[in-house]
Amino acid sequence: MSRTRTAMLAALALVAGASGTALAADPGGIGTAAVPCTVDYKVQNQWDTGFTAAVTVTNQGAAKSNWSVKWSYAGNQKVTSGWNAKIGQSGADVTAANETYNATLATGGSVSFGFQGTYSGSNAIPATFTLDGVTCNVDDGGGGPTDPPDPDPTGPKVDNPYSGAKVYVNPEWSAKAAAEPGGSRIASQPTGVWLDRIAAINGVNGGMGLRDHLDEALTQKGSGELVVQLVIYNLPGRDCAALASNGELGPTELGRYKTEYIDPIAAILADPKYAALRIVTTIEIDSLPNLVTNTGSRPTATPQCDVMKANGNYQKGVGYALNKLGDVANVYNYIDAGHHGWIGWDDNFAPSATVMKEAATSEGATMNDVHGFIANTANYSALKENNFTINDSVGGKSVRESKWVDWNRYTDELSFAQAFRQQLVTTGFNSGIGMLIDTSRNGWGGSARPAGPGATTDVDTYVNGGRYDRRIHVGNWCNQSGAGLGERPQAAPAAGIDAYVWIKPPGESDGASSEIPNDEGKGFDRMCDPTYTGNPRNGNNMSGALPNAPLSGHWFSAQFQQLMQNAYPPLS
Repeated sequence: MSRTRTAMLAALALVAGASGTALAADPGGIGTAAVPCTVDYKVQNQWDTGFTAAVTVTNQGAAKSNWSVKWSYAGNQKVTSGWNAKIGQSGADVTAANETYNATLATGGSVSFGFQGTYSGSNAIPATFTLDGVTCNVDDGGGGPTDPPDPDPTGPKVDNPYSGAKVYVNPEWSAKAAAEPGGSRIASQPTGVWLDRIAAINGVNGGMGLRDHLDEALTQKGSGELVVQLVIYNLPGRDCAALASNGELGPTELGRYKTEYIDPIAAILADPKYAALRIVTTIEIDSLPNLVTNTGSRPTATPQCDVMKANGNYQKGVGYALNKLGDVANVYNYIDAGHHGWIGWDDNFAPSATVMKEAATSEGATMNDVHGFIANTANYSALKENNFTINDSVGGKSVRESKWVDWNRYTDELSFAQAFRQQLVTTGFNSGIGMLIDTSRNGWGGSARPAGPGATTDVDTYVNGGRYDRRIHVGNWCNQSGAGLGERPQAAPAAGIDAYVWIKPPGESDGASSEIPNDEGKGFDRMCDPTYTGNPRNGNNMSGALPNAPLSGHWFSAQFQQLMQNAYPPLS
């Protein structure tokens, strides 16, 4: 089933730099005078009862610290939603005012915004526009009522964005991988670009920002199709159950999340320059499952997660991101769905899908803004356990009774992802949604990989002897000792699975082994300390973390070498 949006939305983003000065005839007939502003109004898509439009305003007057554009419709057009401006309407009169992030409008500078509206009969271009009360001249850009609607540069969304497409190789990660001994074997693999704080949008410490990555993606694209994978990861009170991945925004800073983080990202992605890219967003890993498993009276609850459940800012933030990013015609949103060793239990499975529906229908988002879900993001759960199944029994005991499985209904990520997809559809998501599985670190190869089932002495010996996943406990997540690269990224590898992906770039740390002061908002989580003896979330077991790890997201050479050594399928 196709997951095409009912109405494809095309928006324009903030346009940097100067625009050519427009001239108009001097009514006195004695020369020419500069027009104070120009407006380019384009109807980008039009159907029987609705349309989308893009407006670009160029200021030739004095620089402005805020701005307001006004126009009136001759017909019955009504603006229903907008982006990159605060748009209101009273009768036929429309006002579009700046957002906080695009308030400055330099002399010769331009700003763009877009909106969706309804109409019946004709859909004429407004005759007059004003910028802060001053009348501008108008360029209808060929989008007048007698012209056909401008073509959608991307066409309708495809069912699986990965099919028939290359995937973006991050040159910064690739260079680090290639600099490692043996790293050239995987340096050309595509990985996710993590936007884990506001500063990452423009680039941190001289590194590449979002526009830099998208520009490079256009170069890599050539004449074919190309997917760019972005991780949207900066919720208020982020990751309430893991200090290592805490973020910069406090639990109540939803406004900053919207205006300083999501809105600027949406504006960049909506730039027509990038319309030919397939942009896959992984939305806020680990957030929504925390509201199910780490709140209330559960032994795994944390006060921080209780706060986020009470204020609803996880659902609101995810909903806002889905809404704004989903308005961009070539963006494919995938919500993070945890992993089998987190929400595979009966108490967590359906409730997690319900929480995800709450998020997908908040802050203006709809089910059509969700293209799919992703499992095992930045985690280690084995893709497929071949040496035992959930239906096996040993000595009269089910595999579910083993200490490792612990009554879970799933033993690996593939079976979980396929089943959870069906649960999501049952909960109300579109039947055409697809799943992604992060296989960047779940190969579990090397000398410790079992060649066959464990002995049938008892159910624990059977499971522990045969399982590929060699973690001490399925709840362990930080820089796991013994892990290896998993399946290489590939499209449509199994039923219901859009792709295996490497969203977590191999070699980037999950968190520091000891406390490291930093300005990145990242705390010290004892689960990253190899001497830690655990908590209820990992059955009070040792953490299994590698020693001497740096802050999350920083390069960890020892981990990178281990992942290559234990890769499965093995590296050649």
